[in-house]
Amino acid sequence: MAHGGGSKAVIAALAANLSIAVLKFLAYLLTLSSSMLAESVHSLADSGNQFLLLIGGKRSKRQASAEHPFGYGRERYVYAFLVSIILFSVGGVFALYEAYSKWQHPHAMDARWAWVPLVVLVGSILLEGNSFRTAIKESNHTRGSKSWAQFIRTAKAPELPAVLLEDAAALLGLVFALFGVTMTIVTGNGHWDAAGTGLIGLLLVAVAVVLALETKSLLLGEAATEEDLRAIEASLVGPGVSGIIHLKTLHLGPEELLVAAKIAVTEAETGAQIAQAIDAAEERVRSAVPIATVIYLEPDIYSAAKAGRP
Repeated sequence: MAHGGGSKAVIAALAANLSIAVLKFLAYLLTLSSSMLAESVHSLADSGNQFLLLIGGKRSKRQASAEHPFGYGRERYVYAFLVSIILFSVGGVFALYEAYSKWQHPHAMDARWAWVPLVVLVGSILLEGNSFRTAIKESNHTRGSKSWAQFIRTAKAPELPAVLLEDAAALLGLVFALFGVTMTIVTGNGHWDAAGTGLIGLLLVAVAVVLALETKSLLLGEAATEEDLRAIEASLVGPGVSGIIHLKTLHLGPEELLVAAKIAVTEAETGAQIAQAIDAAEERVRSAVPIATVIYLEPDIYSAAKAGRP
């Protein structure tokens, strides 16, 4: 996935969330609705998260150094993990605390301003829906035939899964808030408002946990996708390379892949012939999988005992 697509979705989400956060907070000040306060903090947390994703994307483009010889590509994963922590703590835990507090001390809304949160929530749904549509459109460029769950689990670039999860949570959270606020207005019972806030908190905690688990896997280091792995295996074998003794891959970043392999050559080949075969194999791999930016090939004589062993 091109990072530009991820950035476009992040910027669209950021613009929507900043606007929505201001409107929700104004609605909270007028009505003192806990659902509106939870949603205000939710949108503010999402805005901060999008800033972090943009910063991570920018910092990941730094050139490799002696201290970090493979570059800074994984910095995008670090910032995505920070996003999950903020979503959990600032968004989810705060909403749960606010729900508990308002359940203990419920209050009805000021009838004069009861229409304000309804207008804000409906407008927020429209804005978030547009942001969500942008994220879906950008994701479809690389999702292929995968289901959305598979895409989120297997995507190597963290920005789009993060924005997809955040936008989906935001839309569902707005529905919960709309339900809580509407029932509070209709019944005059502030417990409905607290219930809507609690549902928002549980939703944010669940999304944060999913995002944290997926980003943790990327931080630990994931291999190439099955599609890329098959392409690499097919590309390595060619003139001078009779087979693959073993192969390992590792994502150094979303668009940077390390390929390390021990390849089989014949005893009759000279050093010059082996070097030429290795160069040709590297060219074939880079042609088949452009993100294979770092390739290390070790020639060896094939034997059953060595197959699959480093």
